[in-house]
Amino acid sequence: MSHDAHVAVAGLLARYAELIDAGDFAGIGALLDPARIVTDDGTLVAEGAAAIEAMYVSTTRRYPDGTPRTQHVITNLIVDDAPAGPDGSERVLARSYFTVLQATEGLPLQPIIAGRYRDTLERRGDTWVFVERAMVPTLFGDLQHHLLFDLGPADG
Repeated sequence: MSHDAHVAVAGLLARYAELIDAGDFAGIGALLDPARIVTDDGTLVAEGAAAIEAMYVSTTRRYPDGTPRTQHVITNLIVDDAPAGPDGSERVLARSYFTVLQATEGLPLQPIIAGRYRDTLERRGDTWVFVERAMVPTLFGDLQHHLLFDLGPADG
């Protein structure tokens, strides 16, 4: 795995955080296209730009300023070689942690969820693209100001 791949992946993860915190769900769809979003066990949640955008629109609350009033912090990035794609293209597996902070009129600044991302990315020409993303939340706080659905009681 090259240093350039590590830098490119770090840039894509930072761009994701910037887009979600801006409430730019179309931008997230475009960034993650053509990826599959899956659960930790591989169950398909959404695939492709339009479906990924629709997933964020239907699950994430946006406030009058157009944002979810969050700050996504992505850390502990590890990038390793992965088996080549079906066409022989170079792939990497990126693992990272996320912590989401939120503050609204009804919620003082606090972490609301934390977990891991597991991303498979593929080099296409000079560009790296997401192929698959697993979002694996592990710690849950007060999500009622962030999500448009109820995950049930926080289990900490």
